[in-house]
Amino acid sequence: MGVKGYIMQIQPFSVNDGEGIRTNIFMAGCPLRCRWCSNPEGFEQRELVGWYERRCIGCGACAAVCPQGISVDMNADGHESCIACGACVSACPEEARTRMASLMDADDVIKEVHRHRLFYSYSGGGVTFSGGEATSQPEFLDCLSRELYDSGYSIDLESCGYFDFERVRPSLERMDLIFMDLKHMDPELHRKYTGVSNELILENIARLGTLRHPDEGSDSGNGKSPEIVIRIPVIGGVNNSEENIAASAAYVHEVLPEARMELLPYHSLGRIKYEAIGLPFDQEDFYTPDKAEMKKLRSIAAAQGVVIADYR
Repeated sequence: MGVKGYIMQIQPFSVNDGEGIRTNIFMAGCPLRCRWCSNPEGFEQRELVGWYERRCIGCGACAAVCPQGISVDMNADGHESCIACGACVSACPEEARTRMASLMDADDVIKEVHRHRLFYSYSGGGVTFSGGEATSQPEFLDCLSRELYDSGYSIDLESCGYFDFERVRPSLERMDLIFMDLKHMDPELHRKYTGVSNELILENIARLGTLRHPDEGSDSGNGKSPEIVIRIPVIGGVNNSEENIAASAAYVHEVLPEARMELLPYHSLGRIKYEAIGLPFDQEDFYTPDKAEMKKLRSIAAAQGVVIADYR
């Protein structure tokens, strides 16, 4: 096929990101820098090797094969010099060195998806594109989504919503379900915590209602619409105020009356990834809302007329 892109992980047997059993394709690159991000290895579009110090036994096998002369302690001198050749990954007996993003050919991605086709058929599942941000590689996403759509797979997308809508419209219209994040209604607070304002995201959420599946054998776009779920990652201390949740739900109900909403509590499970790639974990200000608070916030959203979804 010849089209290549940067993949963080191809994760089979997922049940939280769409209907049935799914394979999640995590694509690297993201225009946002959310301070609570749990996948920092997906910030950039590049090959990346990480080091899990807690697994390391200090045997020196990695250093012995490294063409850059990087020592066992990758955090001391290695992340900037690493060319992600993977020699240390193959040499490490404890998997302390690991590939966190790789350049892959679309054909190889499709072959990996095909391996689990039986599970999709029996469960009503399929494939979900995630990230990073899948739309940050528009040509790669177009190629993969077209091949999978033409092969009859159910395909979904998880997106931060910050993209050129018309550039990725063909990919969006192939989706059965689109999850799009709405992180904050205040544009300045959105910029403070993610690095960008929310204007483009709000505009793109509204434009989701214009999508139509392509007719078989054409790109006329006269078929049914993809299902839409607007997700709020609820970050304690950032966007968990009742006013913000109510305003978010009111906006969604106004511009996409048929869309559902899902509220997901913050977690800090990405901490180990920050350690692996030598980045500081700057999330001490945040907390996870408890079950009672999440229940209340979901009821506030529902009071605005939206239907609450739950894929967890």
